[in-house]
Amino acid sequence: MERSARRLAEGLEIMGVACDPEQQKKLLDFLALLRKWNRVYNLTRITRPDAMVDLHLLDSLAVLPHLSGADVLDVGTGAGLPGIPLAIASPERSFTLLDSNGKKTRFVQQALIELGLKNAVVVQARAEEYAAPAGGYDTILTRAFASLSEIFEKTKHLLRPGACILAQKGQASNEEITALTGVSAQITALEIAGLSAERHLIKIRVQE
Repeated sequence: MERSARRLAEGLEIMGVACDPEQQKKLLDFLALLRKWNRVYNLTRITRPDAMVDLHLLDSLAVLPHLSGADVLDVGTGAGLPGIPLAIASPERSFTLLDSNGKKTRFVQQALIELGLKNAVVVQARAEEYAAPAGGYDTILTRAFASLSEIFEKTKHLLRPGACILAQKGQASNEEITALTGVSAQITALEIAGLSAERHLIKIRVQE
């Protein structure tokens, strides 16, 4: 745990992401819960402590500076990534963690309870069938479960006017971006401490 705590603190400093000691403890508590439930629920193939800090926590928190607005939807949250780390680091926002897999949403619900996260809720549903409350979301997050065009088609009904979709991908494909119509897309390379692999964030907005 001490090694993971040092790695997390150092990674956050390198990336310029502010998390106080209490938030860092909650982030590590989340990893502990994930390891515990993973023995039975098989939630992640990433189980080495260092890799979990890099790929689950720091990779998720790299998106934090790009969030906008108060209401955020994490589509295909899986084991609560990136939604739970972002909810811990951004308590002033409200997060909805959406996934169609009941096994995973049960874990996420329990994690929210045990971590005492009051600014996040979990919903079991498919994105294309989910009806957003209060007119939609300011930011929709996804770890790019499909092509950008498919992501946009499945989530556009959940966007508020002026809102954006943030899609995390490894390599950014120009073909995928040119296939988008009626939207603007901006690519940002993400620098994540501990990772040498490429990470990109594609911000999609509906053109007015």
